[in-house]
Amino acid sequence: MAAPLHIRMHPRDNVAIVANDGGLPEGATFEGGLRLVERVPQGHKVALVDLPKGSAVLRYNVPIGYALKDIPAGSWVHERLLEMPDARTLDNLPKATVRPEPLPALEGYTFEGFRNPDGSVGSRNILAITTTVQCVAGVVDFAVQRIKAELLPRFPNVDDVVGLEHTYGCGVAIDAPDAIIPIRTLRNISLNPNFGGEVMVVSLGCEKLQPERLLPPGTIQIIDERNVADVGTSAEAVLDVVCLQSENHVGFMSMIDSIMDTALLHLERLNARKRETVPASELVVGVQCGGSDAFSGVTANPAVGFATDLLVRAGATVMFSETTEVRDGIDQLTSRASTPEVADAMIREMAWYDAYLKKGQVDRSANTTPGNKKGGLSNIVEKAMGSIVKSGSAPISGVLSPGEKVKQKGLIYAATPASDFICGTLQLAAGINIHVFTTGRGTPYGLAEVPVIKVATRSDLARRWHDLMDINAGRIADGDASIEDVGWELFQFMLEVASGRKKTWAEHWKLHNALVLFNPAPIT
Repeated sequence: MAAPLHIRMHPRDNVAIVANDGGLPEGATFEGGLRLVERVPQGHKVALVDLPKGSAVLRYNVPIGYALKDIPAGSWVHERLLEMPDARTLDNLPKATVRPEPLPALEGYTFEGFRNPDGSVGSRNILAITTTVQCVAGVVDFAVQRIKAELLPRFPNVDDVVGLEHTYGCGVAIDAPDAIIPIRTLRNISLNPNFGGEVMVVSLGCEKLQPERLLPPGTIQIIDERNVADVGTSAEAVLDVVCLQSENHVGFMSMIDSIMDTALLHLERLNARKRETVPASELVVGVQCGGSDAFSGVTANPAVGFATDLLVRAGATVMFSETTEVRDGIDQLTSRASTPEVADAMIREMAWYDAYLKKGQVDRSANTTPGNKKGGLSNIVEKAMGSIVKSGSAPISGVLSPGEKVKQKGLIYAATPASDFICGTLQLAAGINIHVFTTGRGTPYGLAEVPVIKVATRSDLARRWHDLMDINAGRIADGDASIEDVGWELFQFMLEVASGRKKTWAEHWKLHNALVLFNPAPIT
């Protein structure tokens, strides 16, 4: 049996997590003499000293809770023994007070990408078929399967065909103020860099979200009822619309034929595109965690944070998100804002979230899942501390509201809920061309629209899910690699994946989850 090991995040911490696979039994004794008075599972906290009732329990040098009773040294410290701290007020927060030394530029790193007419760069060359309403999802899925089987093999430079299916478009208060969120989300997903500026839409015809509302007239070219009607062009895209309720459609197969005929035009244009060498500054990377455990903030997320700093040094764009998780570390974020205005924008997003929770008659404690707790995370405060480190150390240079598209370089806070699929959907809308996803408990999460690199927090997970995890950050806890080692490995792997020279496991198995449009507007 390996020697008992624990990991302490800060010298002032009075708890540490057990590192050994399978946890440790009662009586296990650490170097230094601390003896467990009960069994402690892997990733869970052990009291390093006696913790009197009411005392602060410190991890990351932050009070993650207050002891509900006396906790002797060597005890298992779990959520049932802790009172969660109150949420940090949004008043009188530090704004742009942290001024780190500028990170040295990282030059000479490139990848092979697809340059788009609007200047963005794709890591993949994909035909995306947008849907305006859920009603057409079955038809689009049928058509996509035929396109993949009958047309795609003729176009070797096209990586895939995907249907952008969702549950929005009708039965909603389309003119409500918050309706702009799902509408602009779908609009900006349709313009993701991996789609090459080729936008194709399948509409039912009677839905509230009409194609001209999705991309307004004057910016699109419409193909409807098999006739071309020029209503203007866009520097970003050409939009072709197939309307299923068109009187020219007689029978189901005529609908499919219309979709396939339109797809053929797009496939021909996409196939003419070639990869070219571009600087690493053209990467737009979304970072996210899901199925988190206590190792997330020890191994995988710090390694991602190191890679985030490398990307920022290379001039790239990195987006971190998950308002519902980072809310409890808002003071750390506002202090790192590049300007007071950026700090105010983050505060605005957190205030919106607070109001949203109040409206739903829930509080922030709803975030931590049963799996998070089984993995050693006692509450949202502890989870937040481990989540934030994905953002590295660079100044936060901008903030995006849900569904907005990124227009600047550097480290960006993209406001999203923490739900994996909603966060991924909103980061797609923001314009990512690579996605990095860390997990401790394990999840087969994937996106069809961009490559998803999966980073395991523990070696046990990496071994068991050897054909789902791309990077094993658990080697950090094992003592076999440093945070910097894994961060560099991840950075270089991103360049290989973005170039098409390597595929992620999610791509290999063609794992992907449905898009989920964040819709706070009323349902009618």
